[in-house]
Amino acid sequence: MPGVGERDAPLLADLMPWSVGPLRLGRAWVVAPDAASLTARWERLVATGNEAGRAALFRPSRARTLHTSVAQLPGQRTSTARLVRADGPCPEPVRMGYGPFDQQWLIPDHRLIDAARPELWRVADDRQIHVVEAGAGPGAGTGDEPVLTFSAPLPDGWSAAGRPGRIRPLYRRPGGLEPNVAPGLLDHLGGRLGRAVPAEDLLAWTAAVAHAAPCAVPLTADPEVWAQGVELGRRVLWLHTRGAHSGERPRMPGGRRPYVRAALPARGLPDSLHYDPEAGALHLGEGRISPVPRGAWEFRTQGVRVLESWFERRTARGEPGTLEAVVPTVWPSAWTSELLELITVLALLAELRPRHRELAARLKDGAPLITAAELRASGVLPVPAACRRPASVLDHHEEGPEGQFALL
Repeated sequence: MPGVGERDAPLLADLMPWSVGPLRLGRAWVVAPDAASLTARWERLVATGNEAGRAALFRPSRARTLHTSVAQLPGQRTSTARLVRADGPCPEPVRMGYGPFDQQWLIPDHRLIDAARPELWRVADDRQIHVVEAGAGPGAGTGDEPVLTFSAPLPDGWSAAGRPGRIRPLYRRPGGLEPNVAPGLLDHLGGRLGRAVPAEDLLAWTAAVAHAAPCAVPLTADPEVWAQGVELGRRVLWLHTRGAHSGERPRMPGGRRPYVRAALPARGLPDSLHYDPEAGALHLGEGRISPVPRGAWEFRTQGVRVLESWFERRTARGEPGTLEAVVPTVWPSAWTSELLELITVLALLAELRPRHRELAARLKDGAPLITAAELRASGVLPVPAACRRPASVLDHHEEGPEGQFALL
């Protein structure tokens, strides 16, 4: 939404000051679109008794080898013994946000991940929403492409184009405690708008109006415009997070709901994906799904078509002999359900674009704004340096390397 609120709009980096860099997995085999592949990969790794053979499968890096000793990830019950002697079952995979609008499975074992960002795991719970700010690149914050995405599961923080972004949790502590918001900002907004402004409403407003790179968030002082933006942003958050905090999954209205019209092949994976705009149909090899609105097919982030990226990640073949090559031999039915929901999410988000443009026009055409200069004059900005660092979270046990207690 170029041109929105150009009058000294504050940056998201100041409004939500604590951010964390993206996860660095270090090895591709620890994440997969299905949990069964991860279990099979782990079993193959620990069944390899020869250390050199196990190392070749593991793929050591400067940060992680078979002899690296690290603490557990917060909230996970994984072994902390060195991988060179690891055995037993695979740690239970967890859901994660994998790039914009995709969710995959991760083995949550700190010994396998180069930079897992434990500070994020400490505050990841069923109240949390993660804001992912895309890195600079083609399409970032331009046209209708979103500059922010939102995830209920812990996200990896990378863009669809493979560029690193920033992860900003809504809360600094578990249980929805201590919003990651500049001190005094919510009170200042409440005073100007004449109503209480909870952190969730600020996040919804951000989802409705954020633009550009670096991300700017124009703030209105008009209560009517604010209410319009918050309502729109709540819808955006609900779609991005698949209704995670509402108990209601996104669905298209009856008659427009996508269905499988021709079954995917019973053997192997589809080798092609294409869209028929006249029929409004998505073809996966011999399979066919319709109706699929053009808005869902054309939905892009940083120039990358979301549906194509999603499909490519599920049909990619790893190099033979590697753990990445351990993938499903048939298309799992769960992927079809995920695809139908993704089509729904993208279609409904595309339908919101006129409302985004209307709101942008109201902000641009004279709606009173709360500028960064006003926030500096009121003492909200600049934020204290401590707000850009994680909070101390000491309310649960974390096992250190080799079973020792971790001191935080």
